Amino acid sequence: MSRVYHPSSHVVEKSRLSSFNKYKEMHKKSLEQPEEFWSEIAKDFYWMTPHEPGKFLSYNFDINKGDIFVKWMEGAKTNITINILDRKVRDGFGDRIAYYWEGNHPEDYSRITYKKLLEQVCKFANMLRSHGVGKGDRVSIYMPMILETAVCMLACARIGAIHSVVFAGFSSDSLAERMSDCKAKILVTADGAWRGEKLLILKNTCDEAMEKARTKLNHTVEKCIVVAHLDRVTPCGPISDDVRTLYKWNDGVDLWWHEVIKDQSIICAPECMDAEDPLFMLYTSGSTGKPKGVLHTTAGYLLYATATFRYVFDYDAKDIYWCTADVGWITGHTYVVYAPLANCATSVMFEGTPFYPDNDRYWEVVEKYKVTQMYTAPTAIRSLMKFGEQYLAKHDLTSLRVLGSVGEPINPEAWYWYYNLVGSGRCSIVDTFWQTETGGHVLTSLPGATPMKPGAAGFPFFGVEPIILDENGKVIEGPGEGYLVFSRPWPGIMRTLYGDHERYQKVYFSKFPGYYCTGDGARRDEDGFLWVTGRIDDMLNVSGHLMSTSEVESVLTEDTRVSEAAVVSKPHPQKGESLYCFIILNEGVSFTPNLVNDLKKHIRNRIGAFAAPDVIQYAPGLPKTRSGKIMRRILRKIAVGDTDIGDTSTLADPSVVEELYKNRP
Repeated sequence: MSRVYHPSSHVVEKSRLSSFNKYKEMHKKSLEQPEEFWSEIAKDFYWMTPHEPGKFLSYNFDINKGDIFVKWMEGAKTNITINILDRKVRDGFGDRIAYYWEGNHPEDYSRITYKKLLEQVCKFANMLRSHGVGKGDRVSIYMPMILETAVCMLACARIGAIHSVVFAGFSSDSLAERMSDCKAKILVTADGAWRGEKLLILKNTCDEAMEKARTKLNHTVEKCIVVAHLDRVTPCGPISDDVRTLYKWNDGVDLWWHEVIKDQSIICAPECMDAEDPLFMLYTSGSTGKPKGVLHTTAGYLLYATATFRYVFDYDAKDIYWCTADVGWITGHTYVVYAPLANCATSVMFEGTPFYPDNDRYWEVVEKYKVTQMYTAPTAIRSLMKFGEQYLAKHDLTSLRVLGSVGEPINPEAWYWYYNLVGSGRCSIVDTFWQTETGGHVLTSLPGATPMKPGAAGFPFFGVEPIILDENGKVIEGPGEGYLVFSRPWPGIMRTLYGDHERYQKVYFSKFPGYYCTGDGARRDEDGFLWVTGRIDDMLNVSGHLMSTSEVESVLTEDTRVSEAAVVSKPHPQKGESLYCFIILNEGVSFTPNLVNDLKKHIRNRIGAFAAPDVIQYAPGLPKTRSGKIMRRILRKIAVGDTDIGDTSTLADPSVVEELYKNRP
């Protein structure tokens, strides 16, 4: 049994929730009296119209009883930007720093106050309206971690447009597919960015994506707004004196950010939004290979983002909070943009990497800004561990109080390193489990209230009721392991998949009627701690990036030399999981290093560099059942060299397994 760690006095004395009994009392109330519980959070915000009596929450999770739906605060009207910007300024916090911006190079830094942020949001919102963007229209965003990214997201929310942020590491194909699927009117990007010593020309990727969307997917993006970022930052490698020679300019389509907002007013009337009006959509990988446009709405997301940030990070008015995530992922949406601003927080927004210009960059930033809450991924922690303790010893990290982990379960070794060396045994670790679909943390520790076990997700957040089911849908009481599902909605849960409610119902609610199915396994130990054991469906989690096996397999088979492919995950010391690919070649094709390099390059081009496989193995055949189903369980064993593969009697051709072991690189 894992050792239990309790919050230190360093954490408890400043905590807003300082006992496990108080946590249990609040959690019970959130389940038994949800309207009373969440109404207390809702009182913090301005509502143009209150919710209709008796309609604070309504939902159906049982697909056998009709369409799945979730509605919170039905009938209420507001605009999220009024609550996270206007009211902060009105209440006297206009001069408070909203963001310290730290660039890729240490010499590049800036800051923006709540008042200035509101003005910039209004100017860009007015510009969008002047180009015909209004309530319900979609705006695609392909941006680095710069202040304009948050401004753009909030400007969309100001006028009721739905923003669709695409991680600026995705390929032009991926961007084109997402812009076309949501029928984006406008694309917002930057000319480029530095990632360590690597120069990324984002404008070229956007040009390619817009052309592919137009010619292959029959969708035309009307305008591309471009931030001139490269001219204002320190070059981190060789670069032309005139960065604008690195990309084309398309008159009539491309517009410079600084030019289009120059004469715009700093006052912009906010759009009146219903509680269940869409706020944003964010694509996540689907098990069929086609990305899913997860849709989040206004009021419930605001309540949940606010509450999770407040209690999970134990934020206080004098704290400095830093989430290292990119806004291209849900972590960046909720815990870089919406939740910190809703709590009037001062945050660090970071464009760089942990390793540039040296391997102590994270610790340098913590010391520089006296960060109190740090939220990062196990992948980053494991990567930093290999450099030893000397980089930590160079910096004063005593300001830290809460250390967060996100993206995948943190392994115990990384947990101990984070706890003992980064936090010096004084900080609480909140190992947060959640998904794009959940909108915010659903399983977590609370810094001053709950005990911790290395590697355990902990306990449910308020309003969340986790259930563990066996394969037959029977509830597992007490200690046990099975499917992680939820029996009721919390305010931040997704409402649908954009344009495809049928797929939403099938993916999340059909396997176990009456429950939201996460696709992850979990176990409950003897002390009631919940441990997330990983994906049960055909999904991969590489460096916190979720992708489907079928998505990678379909890209591999686009190469005419490959007849069939199967992809599984293999444990990786830094990334958590890596891609291990098996390929069957067409007759007459030789398996060569050039072929392997071509396939890896093709995956990078079609999906993104983060999807590049570590291993591609030649396969004379694949282990299939007589019905033709690939037994990935066996492939995962082969990938790690484990010969204990269990029963193979259901295989159509058991001899193929021996051949695959022989071909392991």
